[in-house]
Amino acid sequence: MLRTGEQFSLVLDGANGTVTATVTELAASLRQLGVGGVQLVHEYPADLAPPYGQGIVLVPWPNRVRRGAWVLDGQQQQLDITEPSTGNATHGLLRNTGYRVTDRSAHAVTLAAPIFPQHGYPFTLETSVRYELVDDGLRVTHGIVNAGTGTAPVAIGAHPYLRVGDTPSDQLTVTVSGETYYPLDETFIPTGTASVAGTDRDLRAGRRLADVSLNTAYTDLALEDGMHRHRLADPAGNTLELWGDQSFAFVQVYTHPSFTGLSGDEFAVAMEPMTAPADALNRGEGLRWLEPGEQWLAGWGIRYVPAA
Repeated sequence: MLRTGEQFSLVLDGANGTVTATVTELAASLRQLGVGGVQLVHEYPADLAPPYGQGIVLVPWPNRVRRGAWVLDGQQQQLDITEPSTGNATHGLLRNTGYRVTDRSAHAVTLAAPIFPQHGYPFTLETSVRYELVDDGLRVTHGIVNAGTGTAPVAIGAHPYLRVGDTPSDQLTVTVSGETYYPLDETFIPTGTASVAGTDRDLRAGRRLADVSLNTAYTDLALEDGMHRHRLADPAGNTLELWGDQSFAFVQVYTHPSFTGLSGDEFAVAMEPMTAPADALNRGEGLRWLEPGEQWLAGWGIRYVPAA
């Protein structure tokens, strides 16, 4: 068995050439995505665990929970510490979970995984994620059902490392409309919020990635045609657009100077659509409370727009 389990290969004939994707059984990771031969994520080998969380699903919270501790109905909860270097719980509860297939076609796959009551999270959830190729890229739909008896706090995120073909990632221009960002302490937990105006965190007009170092979450995102849209563009104007519906009111931009993937160590950028910021179980911001039996659907996707 491969380290990432079964590989689900998707293909679709699109307007700009063949659209392809590979999704893994482990963590429902988006391991590969391309449009017309232009690769849009940093692919990694199937026998390697997703490096730095590449492409994995982040449920029932994205990013980190401070010291893994939070309070529910006056009772202290303690999650397992999954990031020893900071002492935090990170990236939800499905990072090491194998998903099962519930629907499959040549251009789409739906994967599902349960979350059972466990240390620090006494809830039962049925979760799903659908990857569907479309004419210009990929549409992703997350579903969460509260299968338990108590009201459950949930949030959703994803962790793709993005690229625009063979252009070195540090030569890409990143544009994010967020007017507000989250300053972090030494363990990468938000200490509050601040305006991006006049700071090196301001990506509203676009910044070349070589000129910034980011591990930054943004909110107060603009809406374009009812969606939040973030972009990476190469010097020729070829553009990757990461979009999210109105549930994805936060995005994390993380520049990694030595990402290890298929092509070895290189600069890479993760752009993470999120429905809540870090430490949501304590902050409450963006957190969704599902009643027993309630379902929540939220979507995001990746588009490739070639230069005119």
